[in-house]
Amino acid sequence: NCVFRSLNKMNFITRLSASCLRKSKMQQRHQSSRRPAVPLGSRILTDPSKVFEHNMWDHMQWSQEEEENAKEKAAENSLVKVQWEDQDRNWLFLEFPEILPEKRREELKTGERSSEHTKINSTNSFSHKYEMSEEGEKYWKKNDGGGSTSVQEYVYNKKQAKSLTDNPQGKKCGEKLGRLESFPGSDATYRILEVGCGAGNSVFPILKVLCNTPGTFLYCCDFASGAVELVKSHSSYNSAWCSAFVHDVCDDAVPYPFPDEILDVILLVFVLSTIHPDRMQGVVNRLAKLLKPGGMLLFRDYGRYDTAQLRFKKGHCLSENFYVRGDGTRVYFFTKDEVWNMFNLAGLTEVQNLVDRRLQVNRKKKVKMQRVWIQSKFQKPLLLSLSNPEETTERHPYR
Repeated sequence: NCVFRSLNKMNFITRLSASCLRKSKMQQRHQSSRRPAVPLGSRILTDPSKVFEHNMWDHMQWSQEEEENAKEKAAENSLVKVQWEDQDRNWLFLEFPEILPEKRREELKTGERSSEHTKINSTNSFSHKYEMSEEGEKYWKKNDGGGSTSVQEYVYNKKQAKSLTDNPQGKKCGEKLGRLESFPGSDATYRILEVGCGAGNSVFPILKVLCNTPGTFLYCCDFASGAVELVKSHSSYNSAWCSAFVHDVCDDAVPYPFPDEILDVILLVFVLSTIHPDRMQGVVNRLAKLLKPGGMLLFRDYGRYDTAQLRFKKGHCLSENFYVRGDGTRVYFFTKDEVWNMFNLAGLTEVQNLVDRRLQVNRKKKVKMQRVWIQSKFQKPLLLSLSNPEETTERHPYR
């Protein structure tokens, strides 16, 4: 009996060890499909024979042949266009530290230096995290880049909204705003807006930091009411430092739930590409008005000839470099010059505007993918006071 019990015990331990080993391997396989959250430019391919040692390589230089092949592929899948009648989103802070107030930024840098291994082992991937999540994409399927939003669900008092838009006082608007009922985040000193928040993939990483940063407030909006409800129902959502609301960025008639020129940061990630090209400039112009002088707009989206563009089959092209997916969502592929022109016309100045070319590989299938994204930072110029040139900004009731 003792021998029998010992054998059973040994068998149990063996099975348990094997199970843990299988689980560990499964986790490693899952993590291997996502690139480490390291800053852009940290991983350069110098030895082509080592191409499959990592999932992603930075700053890939395309050969002339590769560039021509990409152009030919894009031209080929654009030959057949969708008929006109049928045409009708811990890495975050590494690439965009400007999201946070400067003091909090420095605190995070200090923390990162003491926990570098955590950052390197992170499975957070920009391309997976900020392209549409499964929940968010479900709600974006009906977005035609300019449809109407359900105003009944818009969480803002219509009378106050009318006061903001119809105020005849011009530049003295701020004096009247001070007498209006306070708006969400009116007491904050540092305000952030994420446009196209979806189900909250970036909202909650930001909130995790903001909850320990007094004076900060996060606004987040989405075209889909269902996506906003998912954010508001999340256990980490707190109206004390966050306001989620439904908003169609293409509809200028519907105001935001706060006055213009109060935002320090706007996050616009994998959103502009879903909007019809004819409406993009209007969206950027409106967002620029929300920034306070010195405020920053942080942008990331698809670049021209990204693998996602080259994979489209004939019959999915709506217009030049603008496509519709099988689920009805749409996507545009930008050039760096196009992005610069849009934000420059909106009165913003370039801080960063680059083409992020990466080689993404599937080590198991031995497949290589050329990924192309545009990453940009544009700032609203500081305003000089005519009465006192040494003043860097005009007075504002909510700054």
